[in-house]
This record gives sequence, structure tokens and C-alpha cells, in this order.
Amino acid sequence: MRYAIELIIIGCLISIGCGSENRKNAIPTERKAYGPVSNGGVLRLNEEEYLRSLYPLNITEVSGHRIANQIYEGLVRFDQADLTIEPNISKGWDIDSTKTLYSFHLRSDVKFHDNACFADGKGRWVVANDVKYCLDRLCADDVNNKGYEFIKDRITGAKEYHAATAGGKLPYGGCKGISVLNDSTIQIKLTQPYGGFLNLMALPFAYIYPPEAVEKYGIDMRIKAVGTGPFILKQLRENDVVILLRNPHYWDHDEYGNQLPYLDAIRWSFISDQKSALLEFKKKKIDMIFRPPLEMMDEILDREGNLLGDYKQYQLQEKPSMTVQFYGFKNQGNLFNNKKLRQAFNYAVDRPKIVNYTLKGSGFPGIYGIVPPAFALFDASKTIGYSYDPEKARKLMADAGYPGGKGFPKLDLQINSGGGRNEQVAEAVQKMLSENLNIEINITKMPFAQHLEAIETSKAEFYRFGWIADYPDPDNFLMLFYSKYIPASMDERSYLNTTRYKNEQFDEFFEYAQAETDETKRNEWYAKANQTVIEDAPVLLLFYDKDRRLLQPTVKNFPQNAMEYRNLRDVFKTN
Repeated sequence: MRYAIELIIIGCLISIGCGSENRKNAIPTERKAYGPVSNGGVLRLNEEEYLRSLYPLNITEVSGHRIANQIYEGLVRFDQADLTIEPNISKGWDIDSTKTLYSFHLRSDVKFHDNACFADGKGRWVVANDVKYCLDRLCADDVNNKGYEFIKDRITGAKEYHAATAGGKLPYGGCKGISVLNDSTIQIKLTQPYGGFLNLMALPFAYIYPPEAVEKYGIDMRIKAVGTGPFILKQLRENDVVILLRNPHYWDHDEYGNQLPYLDAIRWSFISDQKSALLEFKKKKIDMIFRPPLEMMDEILDREGNLLGDYKQYQLQEKPSMTVQFYGFKNQGNLFNNKKLRQAFNYAVDRPKIVNYTLKGSGFPGIYGIVPPAFALFDASKTIGYSYDPEKARKLMADAGYPGGKGFPKLDLQINSGGGRNEQVAEAVQKMLSENLNIEINITKMPFAQHLEAIETSKAEFYRFGWIADYPDPDNFLMLFYSKYIPASMDERSYLNTTRYKNEQFDEFFEYAQAETDETKRNEWYAKANQTVIEDAPVLLLFYDKDRRLLQPTVKNFPQNAMEYRNLRDVFKTN
């Protein structure tokens, strides 16, 4: 009954929440569709963890990203199918001969959402000064700015501006490497060539929002989102539901002349238990299940990967993911500063067994390195990873000063709550470490926000971590071990390099790769960096994901990609 009432409410919101003058009509006006598509309908999705923030500079987890990506847009975006870079609110760009000067040409038909932050409540046209405002804030010193690490060594003047903004000051002129040439042209100067720069401009940190929203909402932008995207934030009940409505003033159209998006609304629920979410899916109250429950996989798929029984009515999508799952060690702590101990843990875990029995085949053993084997131009298989070798693990344990596990302290493995997979994998690893190293591991669960807090502030000694690619480049995985991303003090947050791992040789290889514009040579340097970090074992590498999705038969034009990057403006539903 609750869902039925909520859908009526969504219908009312559609008719009166987007500037319609006919407030008596509670039924959305039908929009005629041209070509093989359909207009209207509500797409119902679920996330296992509630979002932490919708503020572009502070989006660090997948649920926030997947929702915000429908509200906000940047200069460029990833293609939904193949993850190539394509224009977004910029219609194109030029790169000069030095490969360091990017000029973006803005579209003239992009408006911000209607919102109370504007004097008349009506969204205004986007101009280049809005882009500069947002990119300057990306360079600023702010505790809520999680994107600075991505660009601090990239954009000219970013470090100077960051230092100048300490204490909340905003110097006139902004970052010197970001210039407005006219209302429709923004120019960005890099410190040196970087082949992956356009990828960075497609990240949430580079979303464009109006200064008026910052002035009105401040820190409440965590739950007050104003962008240019195909959907408008209409309702947010924390830990319960998020509803977005179609933006009636969205700038883009499809090849048949239909204004995007096709959908009337998107509704997110936050059911953490996968079995409960699957039950709602079978009742047609959710339109997609991402990663069906592992313990039910034998009921859903046969050994050849074909849907069984009643599940044959649904759409199955599968793809190797640009995702790596691992357990991090606190490398600068008093325990895991011992390289042999870290290596012992790595040899003590049977990764193929975890993939085959715990994950039911929904992954690949983490035997290559930190970069998943999902990149066309990067051959991860050339990296020599860790095999399952209990004897070698026990010898390394003895060399580390803990023969037969003697004297080893009881250790907490911290994982985030939400989703049974994390617990099942943790229990499998717990058993292997106990049997092979004779040590005691206690599993501690935390809500995701507190889990991240403990990791970033180095309060966790041994913890679960996963990295889903922000952009399709090995750089995005190897950057997690770059020592220049470690703050000077242990009291400061370390957002990217959470293990606080340091290795000068790795840093050298990584820097060579980033400065190289030839794709083949660049990947050769990344391969050297990948091998270096694996030999040092700053993490206990577990597995790479193979993502599975079940979709209702009515959901169309929702392709899967290796990043699980979702742009729902092109999705439509049939009756």
C-alpha cells in the first residue's frame, strides 16, 4: 500500500512540482514519443547503503554518485555504453600543441534547475563564470572538498590557490590556471601534459552548480542539490527514500527529436538486505537488482550462467568490472609496518576458493595486481601476484617475528555493514588466516559513513575497502598508493592513500606514467608501478568483481558498463 500511495504522490509532484500552472491536475500530461522509445513512468532503484552527500565536492561513495549523476552535469561525461569521453554542457574543446591548454566551448542552451536559491525561483542560463566558480572551489582548501587531491598537481596555480584559501578566504581572481575568455569559453592550463585530464573533468568533483545555491544552502548542499541535469531533486527522506523528477527544461534531445529524459521520475529505496531487495524486485516494486544475493545464485542461474525458472522473465546483464576489493593494512602503524607480515597474510588466503564458493563465480581472483583485468590497453595478467601458499605464509610469519602465530595480538577486521557479501567474504578470510597463521581475527561491522571516517583518519588497523573506477584508466587505481597523497600528520585525513603507503620507486614509475602521452608507453610505466606495489603488499588483495544485474522486462536502453556508471536520461520503460 505504501508504494501505491508513494506513486500517486510522485504523479502529483510531476504535475505541480516542475512549474506546471495546472495545479488541479494530479495526473502528468502524456508526452508523445517519436521513434522506438516511450515517455513517462517511474524507474525504481535500490541502493544497499544510504548516500553520504550530494554535494559535488564531497561525493565519495557509489550511492551518492549514482544519484547525483542524474542531477548534475560537468563539461564532459562518460558514454553510458563504452565509457569514452563525450561533450556534456560543453559542446566541444580544443587542446593546444603543448597538450597543456584546454579550451572548452559551452553550450548556449543549458539552464540551472528552477530553485528557491534564485530570486524569482527560475533557473538561469549557465555561463563560463559558473564553471570557473565551481572549478575554483575544487582547488580551494575546504574540509568538504574531497576532489582536490585529483587536480592539485594538474591545474596550474591549484596549490597556490589552495594555500591562499586556508581559513575560508577566497582570494579575488580564483585559481590562475582557470580563465574565462568570454561567456561561452573557459580555459584550463595544466602544469604538464596529462593524458587522463578529460577523465577528471567527468568526475562528480567537476559538476557545475550555481553560486546562488552555495550562498543559500551552504553545508546543506549535502541534501539540497541544484544542477543542470535531466532530473531535479524533489524529495529526500534520509535513510529512507530519494525521489527525482524529470527536468522539463533539459537541453538535450534524442535522434528522433524527443526531449530527454524519457522517464517522469526516479525513486531510490535503501534496502540493505539483498534478499529483501530481491523479494521487492520479484513483486515488481524495484526495477533492477545489482549483484543478486550470493546465497541465492544457484536458484537464479545454472552453471552455464543461464537464468532458471521464474527468473527467465527478467533481463540478465553481466560484465567484468573495473573494481577491486581488498583489505587495507595501516602501513604506518606499529603492526603492519612489517612488510613480511603483510606478505604472510597475502599468501595465506585462497582467492580462487573465495570466488568459486563464497562469491558463486561473481568475480575473478585477485592474483594480478591492484589494477583489475578489465582494461583493453592494460594487460593486468603480466603482473605477478600472490598464489595460495600456506607454507610460505607461515615462514614469512615466523620471519616477521610471530612463529606459529605466537605473540600476535588479537586483530579487528573492520568492515562496513550493508550487504551480506562483505560479511561472507570476511568470514572466509577470517577462517583462512586462523587456520594458516594461527591468529585470532575479530570482525567488526560499522555503518558506511563511520567506516570511511575510521579509515581516512587511520583509526582502523585492518579494514575492508573496495575501489570502483572513477574513470577508466589504471591511473585511478594506482593513485591509491601515491605517497604525495598522504598528509603530513597522522591526525589529518588521508582520502586516497588510506593505507599511507610510501615507496619512492613506485612514486617514480607512477609519475613517469602520468607525464607520458603515448598510451602504450604510459601503460608500460603503470605496469611497473603495479608490480612494485604488489610486491610490497600494502593491502591484502582479494578479488575483482564481475557485476551482474537483473532488470525488469519493461526497462529499456540501460546498458551496463565496467564502471557501473549510470546516466539515466536515456532509459525508458515500456508497458
